[in-house]
Amino acid sequence: MARLKVGIIFGGSSEEHPVSVKSAQEVAKNLDVEKYEPFWIGITKRGAWQLCDGPDAAWESGACRPAVLSPDSGVHGLLILEQGRYEAIRLDVVFPVLHGKLGEDGAFQGLLELSGIPYVGCDVQSSALCMDKSLAYVVAGSAGIATPNFWTLTANENPDPDLLTYPVYVKPARSGSSFGVSKVSRKEELPSAVETARQYDTKVLIEEAVVGSEVGCAILGNDGELVAGEVDQISLTHGIFRIHQESNPESGSENSTITVPADIPAATRSLVQETAKAIYRALGCRGLSRVDMFLTEDGSVVLNEVNTLPGLTSYSRYPRMMAAAGLPLTEVIDRVLSLALTGKAR
Repeated sequence: MARLKVGIIFGGSSEEHPVSVKSAQEVAKNLDVEKYEPFWIGITKRGAWQLCDGPDAAWESGACRPAVLSPDSGVHGLLILEQGRYEAIRLDVVFPVLHGKLGEDGAFQGLLELSGIPYVGCDVQSSALCMDKSLAYVVAGSAGIATPNFWTLTANENPDPDLLTYPVYVKPARSGSSFGVSKVSRKEELPSAVETARQYDTKVLIEEAVVGSEVGCAILGNDGELVAGEVDQISLTHGIFRIHQESNPESGSENSTITVPADIPAATRSLVQETAKAIYRALGCRGLSRVDMFLTEDGSVVLNEVNTLPGLTSYSRYPRMMAAAGLPLTEVIDRVLSLALTGKAR
């Protein structure tokens, strides 16, 4: 049987470029090459597309060939530049291993829709919705999901510090991995926090702090057939959780510990998993997503954010939660590719 041709896109021009490369490297270790023929397409920080041998450490300076994903559904794949001519390579499915802007916000998904190639993960609408935390709160709230109290600022707006109850969190409305996020304990700190957030997005979100612990749940599937990973829980010694921003995240965090499975009662674990599924459905997710929530002191579950293309690195939360539930990354990859091709898991 011929192997399925899988275009694996990684890198990108967002601040999460290095994380995407690490995720792709982990996918390379766990992809079943007897079933899948990978075509590795790396996007440099400057936005250049290259067909590479793989996501090794030297891919951006190696002997790669210029390549683009054609929006022409008749091509249904890649156009490779060779000596002034283009060679077309038909792909069966695309696996975007991208994080952040232009990868996780619906822009890349729009290109894939034009191409006609099946792809892993959320569609245009769901990707854009989940990327904008304020819009996700509005939709989830209308479905009966608890969300933090929040306010949004446009590019020309400034908040009135006297109208807020502290502490609050100030963050870019459309960014990931805690880039640009600040905890503000006093009103004097607010202007600087807003300016930090605006380095990543013109739209800024201000949230009232939720008293409780941070928990997460990995979700896999389409529509009604959803699989939940084990719940994880984040314990902080100080500051805020900033995964992927440590100098050496593979060796752990300087201020946080992630416990999988979370040390919570079975009934609470089930509540977190069912709430994550409800959020996933309300926001129209498919394929895979990591749902981050708060678990309050009274046992309530509050939405934090949804990551539609979660990190897949050796230290990332999504694969660890799925592995704890008995699904190693090789099987997760197999299932999400199957979901992209058939609409349901094997």
